Amino acid sequence: MKHVVVLIAAATAYLAAAGVAHADGDAARGEKKFEECAACHKIAPGEDNVGPNLHGVFGRKAGTLADFRYSPALKRSGITWTPQTLDTFLADPQKVIPANRMPYAGLADASDRTDLIAYLQKAFP
Repeated sequence: MKHVVVLIAAATAYLAAAGVAHADGDAARGEKKFEECAACHKIAPGEDNVGPNLHGVFGRKAGTLADFRYSPALKRSGITWTPQTLDTFLADPQKVIPANRMPYAGLADASDRTDLIAYLQKAFP
């Protein structure tokens, strides 16, 4: 039982640190990084593209926009998008949700992900 408590405490500390890291990201650099994402994703309300619209992504359950055709894997994922879940997903989308339709290898650099997420948080306060 003691080990479980230690694991929970460690996980909580990690998630808290990750949340702070996203808050400290550089939104201007993140906006520049988003240019790569903009080929498939839009952020203005109501505009879909090859990928789903990201307006209001934080707090939204994955695969739930009514007007977008998601992969069954994403619909079943049970993920709710937070800065932490988006960070994990963007690092390696196929590892997090195998068989998802997003043809993206991932964003390996943690600081790039932090900046990108800071931009998205600024775009959707």
